[in-house]
Amino acid sequence: MTGQTHTSFLSIEGLTYAIDGEYILSDISFDIQAGERVAVFGPSGAGKSTLIRLINRLDEPTSGMVWLNGEDYRQISPRRLRRRLGMVMQAPNLFPGTVRDNLCFGPATHGETLSSDEIRDLLSGVDLAGYENRDVSSLSGGEAQRVNLARTLANKPKALLLDEPTSALDQAAKNEVEETINAIIKSQHMTFILVTHDQAQVKRLAERVLLIKGGQLIADGSIEEVLDARSMD
Repeated sequence: MTGQTHTSFLSIEGLTYAIDGEYILSDISFDIQAGERVAVFGPSGAGKSTLIRLINRLDEPTSGMVWLNGEDYRQISPRRLRRRLGMVMQAPNLFPGTVRDNLCFGPATHGETLSSDEIRDLLSGVDLAGYENRDVSSLSGGEAQRVNLARTLANKPKALLLDEPTSALDQAAKNEVEETINAIIKSQHMTFILVTHDQAQVKRLAERVLLIKGGQLIADGSIEEVLDARSMD
């Protein structure tokens, strides 16, 4: 089978991941169209974060394939792939220095320079106007995660991969980050995949749900079809 047969933005085909013979994910297949808002949902230990790490090539699958815009993702350098699929982890892990330093880092690795206007627009987009010269050590948890989002967006990704982006935050900061994510994906019509075990968050942010349990894809559909129609016990 060739990549030309895959017309979706992202096609996952038979993705499997095992460590020492123990299967973490088994035969996962689904397609995502450009602009979709998809939640990967399920209990802790289900394999959700493993799935998103495989998509971003932070881990390599035992078997199966990933196609990005019809291209075998193994033919895309990991660095270029991760620029196209911007990933936001649970912890911001900002670099020491200013907010500006953090935003400029990614583009600089590609030989690009962010203008002051671009930095201002990125920070306005995450509701942190005027934070350019703040030292990251002075930021609250919610502010740091929003800078993390802006830093990811500075690379102009085609999609956002969000791995439990609010799980380390208190409720107020969680609300701030969710509002920012919603504003970004609506204003930029951006594809995003959200990994979460928070059912209420799925309903607030996503339109489609992939239910993962025990390393298997149990259901794939709308929130009503997947969450409201079944027990999560």
